Amino acid sequence: MTHPQQTHGEGTERRERIVIIGSGPAGLTAAIYAQRAGLEPLVIGGAFPHVPGGQLTAAGVIENFPGFPDGIPGAELMDNMRRQALRLGARIEDDSAVSIALSERPFRVTLDGGSSVLTDALILATGASPRRLEVPGEEKYAGRGVSFCAACDGFLFRKKRVAVVGGGDTAMEEADYLSRLAASVTLIHRRDTFRASRAMEEKIRANPAISLVLNAAVQEVKGDGRRMNAVVLRDTRTGELSELPFDGLFVAAGRIPGSELVRGQADVDSQGYVVVAPGTSAASVPGLFAAGDVCDPTYRQAIAAAASGCRAALDAKNFLSQLKKTGG
Repeated sequence: MTHPQQTHGEGTERRERIVIIGSGPAGLTAAIYAQRAGLEPLVIGGAFPHVPGGQLTAAGVIENFPGFPDGIPGAELMDNMRRQALRLGARIEDDSAVSIALSERPFRVTLDGGSSVLTDALILATGASPRRLEVPGEEKYAGRGVSFCAACDGFLFRKKRVAVVGGGDTAMEEADYLSRLAASVTLIHRRDTFRASRAMEEKIRANPAISLVLNAAVQEVKGDGRRMNAVVLRDTRTGELSELPFDGLFVAAGRIPGSELVRGQADVDSQGYVVVAPGTSAASVPGLFAAGDVCDPTYRQAIAAAASGCRAALDAKNFLSQLKKTGG
């Protein structure tokens, strides 16, 4: 689907009151609220993962976003959000931010097209991407048996055989959640010890619906061309290969927050998520705000990202009001 977009030549420089980087649920919700607050936001829509609309555009039917009793395809949901932001007057450019300078005010955002934008406030809504296994078949069957979110896709696997890959709390939480839906759940981990908390490990080991396959690494995801139907495993001790049939594979190997543009300039945690003040979207640099999965390692849901986009826009509005009062 095509959308109107604005472009600016190499070397040009503009001044904006507020710039939003990212056009997923967080970024577009921030744009809607910022525009209604009269801030005339500029959205840089292709910052991460280089697809306008974010990762949700590649999702299937979204069943858990409020207001859509029959569900809605992810691409359609994002298109609706985009059209709403544009109708209200927000400007969206399908370009990528390649660098951000936060050391001086106004902040400078340099775009892939060569132009730069100076801004008094910046909302970072660049999301987080699932860490891939990087094995044959994983991308081919993504969305066709391979999933990266049990809460998002688990309902599609009711009464089916699924596997979860990973050894941390997230993998065990995914396995526990799926055990209430699937016919069977197999947790696959490359070692015989887990990174997860002891309490979570004990809970998983006590669950009769979950079986463990340890010292095993996924070597390949196989299928019939339409959907996956098996996983090839490699014994990490002997190298021996085996094949197990599954209807679904949930990859829980961690996530990579899209905070690379501000790392070294603003506070991030040990995993790379932008640190915000409790109860707000304010990052460690005044005037920088974060929304969505780039600052949320816990919930990872579209509705939570949208809510944080609203919060970021309102926080930015208050910041800009104070800046105007002080003559900044």
